[in-house]
Amino acid sequence: MAATSCTALLLFGATGDLSRRMLLPSLFALHEDDLIAPGLRIVGTARSDLDDAGFREFAKAALDEFLPEDRKDIARLSGFLDRLQYQPLDASNIDGFGALAEKLGDTSGGLAIFLSTAPALFEATINGLRHAGLAHGQVRIGLEKPLGNDLASSARINDAVAAGFAEKQIFRIDHYLGKETVQNLMALRFGNVMFEPLWNAAHIDHVQITVSETVGLEGRKGFYDDTGALRDMVQNHMLQLLALIAMEPPGNYDATSIRDEKVKLLRALRQVAPEEMVRGQYRAGAVGGHGVDGYVEDLGKASDTETFVAIKAHVDNWRWQGVPFYLRHGKRLAERRSEIVIQFKDVPHNIFSSRGGRPRANRLVIRLQPEEYVRLQVMAKEPGLDRGGIVLREVNLDLSLTTAFAKARRRIAYERLLLDLIEGEQTLFVRRDEVEAQWRWIDAIRGVWAGDDEEIRAYAAGGWGPNAAIALTERDGRSWND
Repeated sequence: MAATSCTALLLFGATGDLSRRMLLPSLFALHEDDLIAPGLRIVGTARSDLDDAGFREFAKAALDEFLPEDRKDIARLSGFLDRLQYQPLDASNIDGFGALAEKLGDTSGGLAIFLSTAPALFEATINGLRHAGLAHGQVRIGLEKPLGNDLASSARINDAVAAGFAEKQIFRIDHYLGKETVQNLMALRFGNVMFEPLWNAAHIDHVQITVSETVGLEGRKGFYDDTGALRDMVQNHMLQLLALIAMEPPGNYDATSIRDEKVKLLRALRQVAPEEMVRGQYRAGAVGGHGVDGYVEDLGKASDTETFVAIKAHVDNWRWQGVPFYLRHGKRLAERRSEIVIQFKDVPHNIFSSRGGRPRANRLVIRLQPEEYVRLQVMAKEPGLDRGGIVLREVNLDLSLTTAFAKARRRIAYERLLLDLIEGEQTLFVRRDEVEAQWRWIDAIRGVWAGDDEEIRAYAAGGWGPNAAIALTERDGRSWND
C-alpha cells in the first residue's frame, strides 16, 4: 500500500476521553499544518447516539477546551470539522458493522483504523470488521494499549488481530515513542560520533530510568487497581526506553532494522532476583504543599496493588555485562519527572590529586518531561588563584530542546503516531515479538511477587518511595539522581 494512499481514518472510541484530549487536537494539528491529504475523511464511531452534526459539536467543544487560544483559527477549525463524520456502533453486536462499512463507503483507496476500546471488545471488533469487509489488504489498524495483562492474554488479543490482519498492517501504539525527546535518543546516540564509542560497560557505570508522577488515581480507579505500576508503566513505556538506550546500532533507520535490535535487547534481559526489586504503595502525605490521602483511601477499599516499583535490571550481552539499569516508577512522588541518567565511570587516574583536585564522574541526563533537555555534566577548573592547588567544579553543558527549537511548536505525541498510521510508517510502533519479550520479563517478576509473603512496602506521598528503593542503589555504592 502506498505511503499516502489512505483516504479515510476510522476512530473507535471517538467520544472517549483519549479522543477529546489527544486524538482530536492531534488530528486538527495535522490538518492545520497540511500534513494530511485534503480528501482524507475522519469517521468516528462509539456507542454514543450521535450523527455527523452531533460529533462535530463534540469535536468543536473538545478543541475549544484543549487548544491554546492562538490556534483557534475559525477557518481552519471549520475546514477540519467538515472532515468529520460519525456512525454509532455497539462493537459487541456484529450486525452493526454493516452500517459502519456503508458509512465508510469504498475503502479500496486505503483505510487507517485507530482502535481505542476495552480489551474485552478486541476480538468482537476484529470479527465485526472482518464480517463487514473492513479487514482487507488496504487497511491498517492501530491498537491502543492495554493489549492484555500478561503474556497469555496478550497472545489471545494478538491472535485475534492476526486473524484479520497481517503483521505489516498492525500498528501497536506506545505513545512514549511519539515523544520528540524519545526519538531524540536515537539522534543523540547514532547521529553524534562522540557518544557511541563510550556507550558500553567499559565506560558506563550504570543507567537510571525514572518516571515519577505526583498524581494519584485521577479517575482510573478500576483500571489501575487491576493493573498496578509494573504493568501500567514498566511493561511498555519504560522497557521501550531501556531498549532504545541499550540496543545495538541498527543498520538503517527503518521499522525492521530498529525493531530487530530492540527485540534482541529485550530478550537479553536477565530475570530479576527477589532482592533486586521493590514494590510499594503510597500512604497519606503531602504533595506540593497540599495534604493527600493514601491509595486505600483514594480507592475506597483495601488493596495490595503496587503504586511504586523499583528494579535493578541487567542486560546479558557483551556491551552491557556488569552494568546495572535501575528502573523506578511511582505515583504520589516528590515531583513529576521522566528522565534517563547515563552515569559514566570515574577517570582511570586522577592527575590532580597532588593539587587537591577531585574530579567527579561525568553524567549525561536526558530529561523527557516536564522540561525537555539533554545535559552533560563535566568537570572544569573553577576560576581563581589558589595557592598550589586547583579547584575542580562540575558544570553543565546544556541543550534545551525548548530553547534550541524555540520556533517549533511543541507537539502531542499522538500527532506523530497518527500521521505514521495514516502513511503506513511502522518504525515508532511495537512489533508482536517485542510485546511478547516484554511480557515474559514482566510475568517473571509478577511470578516472584506471587510467591512472596512480604507485605507491600508503604511510603509517604510526597517522597521518593519506600526506603528499600533507596537501599537498592545505596548498597551498590550508588544513588538515585534526586
